[in-house]
Amino acid sequence: MKSNPGVHLWVVQRVTAMLLGIAVVVHLVTIVTAVRGGLSAREILERTQGNEAWLLFYVVFALAAGLHGAIGLRNIAAETIGLRGRGADLAWLAAGLLTAGFGIRAAIGLYA
Repeated sequence: MKSNPGVHLWVVQRVTAMLLGIAVVVHLVTIVTAVRGGLSAREILERTQGNEAWLLFYVVFALAAGLHGAIGLRNIAAETIGLRGRGADLAWLAAGLLTAGFGIRAAIGLYA
């Protein structure tokens, strides 16, 4: 049976959408709770520093966001301007991983 990259990307797009849906809710609820609780930025950082659960959460969040966005932009570029092919796919993958890398770097900054 031959592998179909379009199907794989469709599945990754849907899985990352589900992860993002949950992550955005957790992120926003956490922010609202912290702000309403009167926590300062310093107090929030004190709670996140060294917390491996938050590090893992934000690393997964960043990876999901980077991949989801890159796949979406890949599809938009293919449909609107005909940008297709292996080179375009690799460029979008690089953009997604770079974006995810920025998010992961921020998560590590919160952790460290």
